[in-house]
Amino acid sequence: MGSRVLLFLLHNLFWLLLSSDTCHGVESDIQCLKTLRTQLRDPNKYLDSWDFSNTTATANGLICKFNGIECWHPDESKVLNIRLSNMGLLGPFPTGLQNCTSMTGLDLSNNDLFGPLPGNIDHIIPFVVTLDLSSNNFSGNLPAKLGNITYLNVLNLQHNQFSGQIPGQVGQLGRLTTFNVADNPLSGQIPSFTNKSFPAENFANTHLCGKPLNDCVGPPKKSHTGVVIGAAVGGIIFAIIVIAVVMLFALRRKSKKKKDEDLEGNKWAKSLKGTKGIKVSMFEKSVSKMRFNDLMKATNNFSKHNIIGSGRTGTMYMATLPDGSLLAVKRLQDSQHSEKEFISEMKTLGNVKHRNLVPLLGFCIAKRERLLVYKNMQNGTLYQQLHEVEAGSKVMEWPLKLKIGIGAARALAWLHHNCNPRIIHRNISSKCILLDEDYEPKISDFGLARLMNPVDTHLSTFVNGEFGDLGYVAPEYTRTLVATPKGDVYSFGVVLLELVTGERPTHVASAPESFKGSLVDWITYLSNNSLLQDAIDKSLIGNSLKSICNDAPAKENNRSIRREGTVGNLVPLLYFEMPSTLSISDVLLKPYPFCCAFGCWNQQSFSGRFMFFFYACGMHMGF
Repeated sequence: MGSRVLLFLLHNLFWLLLSSDTCHGVESDIQCLKTLRTQLRDPNKYLDSWDFSNTTATANGLICKFNGIECWHPDESKVLNIRLSNMGLLGPFPTGLQNCTSMTGLDLSNNDLFGPLPGNIDHIIPFVVTLDLSSNNFSGNLPAKLGNITYLNVLNLQHNQFSGQIPGQVGQLGRLTTFNVADNPLSGQIPSFTNKSFPAENFANTHLCGKPLNDCVGPPKKSHTGVVIGAAVGGIIFAIIVIAVVMLFALRRKSKKKKDEDLEGNKWAKSLKGTKGIKVSMFEKSVSKMRFNDLMKATNNFSKHNIIGSGRTGTMYMATLPDGSLLAVKRLQDSQHSEKEFISEMKTLGNVKHRNLVPLLGFCIAKRERLLVYKNMQNGTLYQQLHEVEAGSKVMEWPLKLKIGIGAARALAWLHHNCNPRIIHRNISSKCILLDEDYEPKISDFGLARLMNPVDTHLSTFVNGEFGDLGYVAPEYTRTLVATPKGDVYSFGVVLLELVTGERPTHVASAPESFKGSLVDWITYLSNNSLLQDAIDKSLIGNSLKSICNDAPAKENNRSIRREGTVGNLVPLLYFEMPSTLSISDVLLKPYPFCCAFGCWNQQSFSGRFMFFFYACGMHMGF
């Protein structure tokens, strides 16, 4: 009987102690999450589900349903893992985690956390098995007390700003199976790890050395000074000769290396130390998150071999992602705008969407560098397709050229009339009209002129611009240096001339050698001499072009279609009552004006009444 009573008392005492421990665990874990919520800023409101108002429900396992929280058991409020990756959280390392006494996993990767790790981190998370702090902005030295978290299996610290040496104590973590500190400005000797080795890419930092990287070079040893006096003179002379030869070799090698770097053209990219972890702000959810380091890898460190275009606004690089998909990355020329102004401009341009505009996918700021990320256009620029095709290659037929003209007109009219505020491109040319895999035209570089130096966007546009001369620039612009929509329309007209004539804007191959003018000057000459038929691209004749015009339209017809230099007025004229089945010859016999900016330029009229007439098949168009 006495033994039964004793057994009963021991049973009750056991459950009393267990209940007390559970209650303590519940209270401390709830306090842990409350403190975590307080210490971290949550601009995206991912932690709004953390509601502590119902204390009873919270104690009965409600916190286990919080976003990012895993418990040992769904009915107990004892936190097992905290997974808050990729939530945009801001703040220092949350020291309140010390109250989550049963936690074994902590994942705060891909956020904007900053500052040093606490020196007593082993007391805050003593039983953690997996610790992932990668892709943040943590800085300072790695605390030596990391080596006291003896249960660590996974320690991921890559893509941060940690500096100094890797503590030797970390090498004593016997359970460690994964360790990564790549892309941090760390330096010094890599410690040896107990019964474990890690791949070299996990230590990808410029100033680290030792296995698995290159061996560290020790300080030079002092040479002994005991020299035989009799050999001193000969030794000194020999040393001088050797030093002279070595210095000459070193200077030549340095000169060659500098020359090679200049030829490679990516010295600027290699100088951006400590910026590899900077995030690329993306506008498209369909594009995976990237960092500046990803752009470096995708462009071979912005190698000259990846350059696919270069102009006044900057240099464009081909970027190949690990999955094989292609992007285009533009490095802008020096922008005079502040970082805040630049970000504001990018957010505005990121919202500009049209089927015939190259979409801006994202941007990145790395020190003074400004990088833009675009979708890659498979068929390059219109300029390349018109003027840089290999001999014997298939030329563009008229329906395709017309399609390109229509699409570009749509985009330009949309920029001028549908954007608020409207966007003046300032640099319309066949080089900024890109073609996708279906040869659908896409205008690029819209809105970038506002980011350039004011001098560049005016005088340099036609003196030192990417066009090299006045080929695309409206005559009034050279006098006033004021950009207007009419200037864009004029430039677009020159593009249309390229489509129909196949000639470059500044060099007319079909003109006599004595002719030194531009394409505009050549067409003006032909028009004045009733020889417009000589302007038509000969490759169109016999295929889609059956005949050519003999005379310019009568003056009374000219007046009926003149406009005040806007694409909005131009486009309706392009397609007014023109059936899609009409052939070129039909249109030529029944004049349907295909009107573009150019031609009978009136020097006294600043209003922009300048016209040139093409005749083409058309289709209805809507914006």
